[in-house]
Amino acid sequence: MTETLVKTTLDDTIYTITLARPEKRNAVSDRLLSALEEALVATPEEARVIVLAAEGKHFCAGLDLAEHQHRDPFGVVQHSRGWHRLFDRLQNGGLPVVTAMQGAVIGGGLELATATHVRVAESSTVYQLPEGRHGIFVGGGASVRVSNIIGPGRMCEMMLTGRVMDADEGQRLGLSHYVVGNGESLDKARQLAARIAENAPMANWAMVSAISRIDNMASDDGLFVESLTAALTQTSPEVAERIGNFFKHKGQGPRT
Repeated sequence: MTETLVKTTLDDTIYTITLARPEKRNAVSDRLLSALEEALVATPEEARVIVLAAEGKHFCAGLDLAEHQHRDPFGVVQHSRGWHRLFDRLQNGGLPVVTAMQGAVIGGGLELATATHVRVAESSTVYQLPEGRHGIFVGGGASVRVSNIIGPGRMCEMMLTGRVMDADEGQRLGLSHYVVGNGESLDKARQLAARIAENAPMANWAMVSAISRIDNMASDDGLFVESLTAALTQTSPEVAERIGNFFKHKGQGPRT
């Protein structure tokens, strides 16, 4: 009987992908990554937002060291690039991804979470980059994504010391955008996903596709791409209707 490592559901326009290996703290194995990639490839056409969640007390405890394989240098490069390909699909696939986190968000689990766009952490959430303790280096994109969020100096310190960061400190540094009570992250993630799904699909696509790429460009190139992206979104047929609705509500205060 085949083990189910990832579960998926579609609720209206919200597609939920759930890591389903709680007995292993959702530790990342090659089979789990393959199942996650299959779930992303199978995203329904009607989906407008993805929610990424995990069963059990922990979001993801990182690399499954019990399944760690000895590889030659070229094999390690290929393995790392496979992680990069999957996490790039998550970040740049065109749909916003909201993540619900709890418990351990460690190593590869943190690399996975930081490839998503909106992150909700429960108060039980802890973050760690323990690779230095294992004698290895990150390979799933942390040197870019985590470093961009918390800064290269702080990331280096986390790896050197292996210290554990709690939910409040992670919130201050940007590893999460929201902190909620234990057991509340999935409900909050779904609320946010429903709000995001109300946006124009092209606008959502532009935000999740352009902003991270612009950040990686020289300023002049980034501003040029910003203008092109604005031209695409502001001339879509849906914009006139949305701006008309805005003027109908003008003077009534911000919409929540």
